[in-house]
Amino acid sequence: MKLGFVSAILDQFTFEEMIDFASEAGYQCVEVACWPKGKAERRYAGVTHIDVDALDEKRIAQIQDYCGKKRVEISSLAYYPNTMDPDPEKRDLAVAHLKKLIKASQKLGVGMVTTFIGRDQHKTVEENLVLFQQIWRPLIELAEQCRVKVAIENCPMLFSDDQWPGGQNLATTPAIWRRMFSLIPSDYFGLNYDPSHFVWQMIDYIKPIYEFKDKIFHVHYKDIKIFRDKLDDVGIMATPLQFMSPKLPGLGDVDWGRYVSALTDIGYNGYTCIEIEDKAFEGSIDRVKESLILSKRYIEQFVI
Repeated sequence: MKLGFVSAILDQFTFEEMIDFASEAGYQCVEVACWPKGKAERRYAGVTHIDVDALDEKRIAQIQDYCGKKRVEISSLAYYPNTMDPDPEKRDLAVAHLKKLIKASQKLGVGMVTTFIGRDQHKTVEENLVLFQQIWRPLIELAEQCRVKVAIENCPMLFSDDQWPGGQNLATTPAIWRRMFSLIPSDYFGLNYDPSHFVWQMIDYIKPIYEFKDKIFHVHYKDIKIFRDKLDDVGIMATPLQFMSPKLPGLGDVDWGRYVSALTDIGYNGYTCIEIEDKAFEGSIDRVKESLILSKRYIEQFVI
């Protein structure tokens, strides 16, 4: 397994500055944020470390050469929009940019894109599965043509009132994964596995690793802390941020020894990336750097 981080947390850095930090800190890879240029609609979004709209042959060579010199690989090109947004204009823009990422990932020799399925939050799961087939079948066909794997993260995107009631990502449970992979079976369609989202959903985050071992293309290390007193007060029907908080690996409720042990059981030897969303470490760029150094130090007891 190769250890890296999600680049979105270094939103003030250029691509080269971000790779410099990864190299100096001893990281082996980076999941590179590739949002379209413009204003972010939420935290950790809108970061553009590689602008795929400006990706000509010269820039491709520069990126490849720089990563080679710094000995830092690109694990994937990352873009997490809502491709099934109820607003047709927003949906079309997200799908169009995702197509660009798939093609860019091929040109860069990366071979991976990490993203969300998306969801119309006002429709049922069954209604969304119909929409999913319409939107995602052509996307996966493109991925197959480009030989680029698409890894879907299992974050429900259900954290605030504006994302209520259904959330903005369909691929949130093993039951839904089975339906998705049955409806669109492809060796290029799989998972970016994040255990933290299962913790607050009260789902076993170890068991699915064995069932979906052939679908795990990419892995996240992000922790979640459940505040039991708050959960007892508001209950599971509340928006999740009322009773939980993202934390650095080791500072929350994920049992990282069991998690990495399960990954070794299935023979996973791909990219594993730390994702920082811990507000306690966002006061300054120095605190952000510290969070990446501390997280690496902790995870390295399991992944060398």
